Parts: sequence; structure tokens; C-alpha cells
Amino acid sequence: MRTTLNLEEDALLAARQHAARERVSIGEAASKLIRLGARAHAARPAAQPAALKGRFALLPERDEVITAEHVRELIERDGV
Repeated sequence: MRTTLNLEEDALLAARQHAARERVSIGEAASKLIRLGARAHAARPAAQPAALKGRFALLPERDEVITAEHVRELIERDGV
């Protein structure tokens, strides 16, 4: 089906990278990524609303410090 979408730049970049990696069209890549996101969202249990401090959501405390290296590893692992 043909349609026009206005994508954020990062979403278009992710679709292009996925398309190049899988050797498919950008449309096929975007469709696959949207389906994966929809399935992941549907599979998640309903989340409890995050506590707020002012206008910022507080996440649960973790036993580690998140570094730039953590972020790079996640980007590489998830192919973003």
C-alpha cells in the first residue's frame, strides 16, 4: 500500500540503516520496525505511572551508573 508519512529524522535514519543491513526497501524496513515496536508494546504489562518530581519522571533506582559506554553498547546491540 502506498502512503505518505512524515517521519522524525532519527526514525528515518533507523529505517534506512535497517533497510541497508537487511537489503530491503525503506518501506519494508519501516513496516518491519513498526510491527516489532507494536508487538513489544502489546507484550509489555501495563506499567505503573512513574513518580514525578516537578515535571520530571523518576525512574527506579539502579545499582549502576549509566555511562556513555553503556549507551554506545545499547545503540550497537539494538542497531540504532
